[in-house]
Formats: sequence, structure tokens, C-alpha cells
Amino acid sequence: MGSRRGPLDALGTGGFGTGTAPGYRQQVTSSRYAVLGVAALLTLAGCGSADTPEDETPATGTAAGSHTQSPTDSPRAPQTSATSPDGNATHTETTTPPSCVAETIASLTDDQRLGQLLMIGFDTNAPLESLDGYVRDQHVGNVIYLGGWEGAEKVRSTSEHLTGLVSSDSTGDIGLIIAADQEGGIVHQLRGDGFTRPPSALDQASLTPAELTDAAQGWGAEMAEVGVNVNLAPVADTVPEEIGTANEPIGRWGRQYGSDPAIVSEYVPAFLRGMEAAGMVGVVKHFPGLGRVTGNTDFTADGIEDDVATVDDPFLDPFVAGMDAGAGMVMMSSAVYPRIDPDHQALYSSAIITDLLRDRLGWDGVVITDDVNAVALQGIPAGDRAVGFLRAGGDIVLNGNPAASEEMLSALRAEAAADVEFAARIDASVERVLTLKDRMGLLPCSPRS
Repeated sequence: MGSRRGPLDALGTGGFGTGTAPGYRQQVTSSRYAVLGVAALLTLAGCGSADTPEDETPATGTAAGSHTQSPTDSPRAPQTSATSPDGNATHTETTTPPSCVAETIASLTDDQRLGQLLMIGFDTNAPLESLDGYVRDQHVGNVIYLGGWEGAEKVRSTSEHLTGLVSSDSTGDIGLIIAADQEGGIVHQLRGDGFTRPPSALDQASLTPAELTDAAQGWGAEMAEVGVNVNLAPVADTVPEEIGTANEPIGRWGRQYGSDPAIVSEYVPAFLRGMEAAGMVGVVKHFPGLGRVTGNTDFTADGIEDDVATVDDPFLDPFVAGMDAGAGMVMMSSAVYPRIDPDHQALYSSAIITDLLRDRLGWDGVVITDDVNAVALQGIPAGDRAVGFLRAGGDIVLNGNPAASEEMLSALRAEAAADVEFAARIDASVERVLTLKDRMGLLPCSPRS
């Protein structure tokens, strides 16, 4: 669903959109900026808990009707003929119509654009209407199921209710990402009647990659059936044998595919292929890897440094394999990697998100946080959590506490008004999110299969 740039892209081709196949990115037409860019920046500048061990805000990706749009997907470009004074045609000019993504962005208000950059948690014990105001009034465009949802009928009816909130006034008619975390083992947010509990990743690795793809397709189909369209899985972290279960977030629970990144690099794509076959969008996590830390950032700020990882770390290979296999998003770790950036946690590090993930590894797709309500982040005001992530190059802030949304949106709005460069980062993030949603068939002009 997302893409990495191919070798030619390293030469500096422009555009933030993703390509029509893994390894390539779609070049968004310059008309998007000619028509929208300055206006968007000016208008932005004037816009006045789960029982899982780690993230684990769920995210399940479903994309019934998903597609990959290339520049040739647009209707045939209209042609106009210029004439000389004597009435003879001199040449023909071709006008390229705006892409679906550019067309949609141009139709949105400033607040609707900002709302696409948040994903808020829907707790299993919350009333059905509990998120209505956030979608209708704050224009939040993405939701994640948290807390362990029992039974397919409950999930299906909730998804239908959420989908019914989409309108021109709420989200600009853009469909919601509805996510869950169904990676397997202890981390499975959808339970009970209608759902299979996937085994842990360590047990999944006892299958052949082809067998895992078949199994994942079945798990993904169950998610798609109840209106979930994004799965916040698979885990691409590698846990060294010498650390094993002392690795609290991953190894303790068998959430890794193995201790050899070459093995992990086989199983991450296998899982993603199954999800894609079921119409789901998959997410690789937790970049650049949680396998060497001892502390779980959900519950502590201690033991969350990986002092081994570098920009050449072989533990990055499974993430690259997942990106090339069609992952829709990359989820960031909240740990610290001193040999890459000694001053910032990964989700606030431009050295990790922009320089490493985007520039060095060529990822042009959506980057999402882990739950920013983690204990390791609680010393940072909610608004600063959102601003810091977007400034570092990220796109969607996963916020398990919906009550913090207003503070986050206000902070993003104020920062955009004060800083044109930051406003441009918001513009780029909105474009990446809507490019993914276009592939999922969620934009009002997206082709449906």
C-alpha cells in the first residue's frame, strides 16, 4: 500500500505520493501545488486502554475496493488548440486534470485536513456514540479499536455506526480508517464469536511462509467482514537470542518471528501478503526496532535505549522487506537509539523518520506513532506530542485517549500559523494519508472495484 523509492528516485524527483508498485512512487502532478500549495499554506496559517502488552493500539487494514492509482488512472486529458491570427491551428496543448488526491485536498477545510492526521481510540466499554463528536466536530478521520472487543456482531455494528458519521461536513466525505491490532498471541483486540485467535508470531514462524500467507488471509477476511480496514501488524522487530524474554515488549510474549533478521524478513512479507489478499492494509512496526530494549515504553521510561542500532543495522532489513511487500504504514517505536539520534525518542527524531526511514530507505508512505499515551511519553504535553511527531516527518498520531484530541489539533493549528515550513509538512502528511486512502477506495472520487 505504501512504497519505497526506486534507485532513480534518489536523484531527487519531486512529489510525496506513492508509486503504483512496491519500490516506486507516483509523482504527484505539479498542478497540486500550483492550484493548492500556496492557498493551502495560507489558509492553514490562518486557521484560527487495552490489555495488550505494547502498542497496542489496534490497527487492522481492510481495503475492500482497494486499488493503486497511477497518473494514467485519471480520465483522458482534455486537449485545447491554440490558433494563429489567421485562424489556423498552431499547436495543441494538453491539460492534465488534477488527481483524485489533489482534488480531495482542495475541497477540504483546514480543520478537515488536520483531522486526517489523528487516529483516536475506541474503548470496548465506551458507548456507541462516544466518538461521534470527535468525527463530526473535530473532523477526526481515523479510529482504532482498543480494550478487547468481544464478538463480530458488536464490531460490525460499531463499524457501521462510525461509517455513518462520514459526511461532507465531518470528514469531507472521506472514509475512516478503522483499525485493530490482530497480530496474534497475546495481542488480539478482536475476540470471541466470529474471530480466530492467531498464534503468536514465534509460533507463526513454525509455518512455511506460504502457509502463513494463507492463514493471514483468513484472519484478515474476518476483520474485513466487520468493517475493519487496517491491521496494525505484523511485528518486524528482531529479538536477539541472548536477550530473549528479557525483552519486555516483544520477546517476553513471543511477538517476534525470530532472532535472525533474515528469517524475520521472510515472514513479515508473508503475513502482509495474506492481509492484502483479504483486502486489508498491514502495518510494519516498531521502527527502527524494539528487539534490543528491556523496558516496555507503554509502561515505563526505563530500559528503553537501544545502544547498538545504527543506520546500517541488519535489524532494519525486515522493515524494508515489509515496505517492499506493500505495507500501508510504518509504525514508529517510542524508544531511544543513541547511535542514530542521542537526543530524541524515535517518533520525535527527524534523523530517524526523515533521514533514515524516508531518505535513506526511501519510504514515501504513511508513518504512524505507537500510542502516544504511553508512560514513556507522559512528561510531554499532548499538543507537543503531536507537533513533535509531525515536525520530525511523521503523519498520523495514534492517540488512545480521545479527550486529548482537541489539544493536539489546537497545537497543530497554532504551529502551522506560526511556521510556514511546518504548514508545508502538514500539507505533505495530508497528501500521504489521502494517497493511502485513495488506494483503499475511501476518497469520494476513488475508483471502487
